[in-house]
Amino acid sequence: MKTFLLAACLALAVPTAWADPPKGYPFVDYNAGLAAAKASGKPVFLYFGRYGCAWCDHTNKKTFSDAGLKALYSEHYELVYADAESGKRITLPTGERITEAELGVRLKAFATPLFVYLTPQGEKIVQVPGFKTVRDFRDYDRYVRGGHYKTQTLLEFLGSKS
Repeated sequence: MKTFLLAACLALAVPTAWADPPKGYPFVDYNAGLAAAKASGKPVFLYFGRYGCAWCDHTNKKTFSDAGLKALYSEHYELVYADAESGKRITLPTGERITEAELGVRLKAFATPLFVYLTPQGEKIVQVPGFKTVRDFRDYDRYVRGGHYKTQTLLEFLGSKS
C-alpha cells in the first residue's frame, strides 16, 4: 500500500506537458537566430515557451503540426525558441548580456506561449500571447511580411481585413 501511495504522489508531482519547440521546425537559440536574421534579412519569429506549459504543448500539437504553416514559417522567418524560465545567457543587439528569463520579463512574457516578431535587427514588431490557430499565424505573417506594422497596429490590420 505504501508503494502504491508513493507512486501515486510521484505521478501527480510530474508535469504532464512539455514545452519544447514544435518538432520538425528549424528553431535555434536567440543568439543564433538574431545572427541568422542579420545575415538573411528575414524577420525573427521568437517563441517563448516553458517546461510544463500545457498551452505550449497544445499549440505545438494543434497548430504547428500543419505542414503548410511549417513550410511558410521555415522559409520566411528565422525561428527562435526561448525558455521563459531559463538562466541561459543571451546577447541583445545592444551588446547587453542577459538571461532568456530576463528577456521574457522585458517583453512582459508573464504567460506562455508568447510569440514575438522582430525585425532582422532585433527590434520588436509585435507580440501575441496564448494559443493561436493556423489562420492566426497566417494573418500575423501577412501583417509582418507585408510591412503593415509600419502604418497600423495589428488590431487595426485584423479589423480591416475582409
